[in-house]
Amino acid sequence: MADVGPVEYVVIEFPGNRFKGEIVPVLAELVDNGVVRILDVVFIKKDAEETVTLFEYDGLDDVLEFGFADVEGEAGGVLSDEDLRMAAEVVAPDSSAALIVWEDRWAARLAQTIQDAGGRITTGERIPQQIVEKALAGIEAD
Repeated sequence: MADVGPVEYVVIEFPGNRFKGEIVPVLAELVDNGVVRILDVVFIKKDAEETVTLFEYDGLDDVLEFGFADVEGEAGGVLSDEDLRMAAEVVAPDSSAALIVWEDRWAARLAQTIQDAGGRITTGERIPQQIVEKALAGIEAD
């Protein structure tokens, strides 16, 4: 098997169901440059009454209109029904979200080197941007 980088997911929420596709060109650029590889994409819509509707990326005309069809990747089959249920729980009422699973291709070589050296990454977590900004602001203030 080829080197595989760490795989992560993100839930990108748009309050008020205001997704307009602005993120698609940057995501496409990351894919085209080999930084990430898309493994799955599902769109979640939750109305004001908290009714959830799920769409595969190719099943939503509006999303295709925003250019997601031009983003390379397998985009399917990685997420389970349980994954989708848990992601939908974090989406606020009257919001839409993109649940994206991607491989961090930029880290594939490092991951393989760690494995070849007999090591393994035992845990990791994405630190929310707001926490990083606050921590860095504190360092800069010192």
